[in-house]
Amino acid sequence: MYQTILITGVSSGLGNGLAHFYLEQGSQVYALNRQEPADLISHQNFHFVSCDLTDEGNVDAKVSELLANLKQLDLVVLNAGILNQLKDMRDTPLSEIREVMEINTWANKTVIDALVKQVPSISQIVAISSGAAVSGNRGWNAYSLSKAALNMLIKLYADELPEIHFSALAPGLVDTAMQDYICELNDERFYVVDRLKSCRGTELMPTPKEAAIKLDEGFKKVAELTSGEFNDVRKL
Repeated sequence: MYQTILITGVSSGLGNGLAHFYLEQGSQVYALNRQEPADLISHQNFHFVSCDLTDEGNVDAKVSELLANLKQLDLVVLNAGILNQLKDMRDTPLSEIREVMEINTWANKTVIDALVKQVPSISQIVAISSGAAVSGNRGWNAYSLSKAALNMLIKLYADELPEIHFSALAPGLVDTAMQDYICELNDERFYVVDRLKSCRGTELMPTPKEAAIKLDEGFKKVAELTSGEFNDVRKL
């Protein structure tokens, strides 16, 4: 069992499901999130500091505040991320791409750098990636770019920090607010949307708490593989 875990992006969705899962397992869960998660904050093993992960100059201080005197992290889950509107690349302004990259990619670099300075021993860092990082399906523009760059970021860190096991892991389909947006779309250009709609409400698209169980198994499996690799939990 992971004793000490840090998760980013816990107010909803997958991060929230993971936090609940590990708290139920008796883990000490540390969280960085912009908004206070009302459903977690009262748990005695939950430790939280509000942090804008895109505020590079402030992340060091927030990590230090959250993890003061902590010597070991068994698992770090870099989960915070956003999906921009599905549309063609030519219709996506650079400003929008930059915003998505800032949260989905560069904020993770800032967090990793702060953690490495603050915590003497970190066993495993997992970045939540996506099948969109490799599929290149029409409409996923900035999201696909950000996750592909995240995969490479993790690979580069794995070479630099061999004492930490790094991995990028696609969690598969998870029924989150992101799916609310996707399933309301009616644009035949984006053919993946119909497949996602058909999966909702089935075992192919579990709830965040259900997905957390499979991801916990996935975290343990990827820890036995080469550091820095990208994997999909559905193929492990």
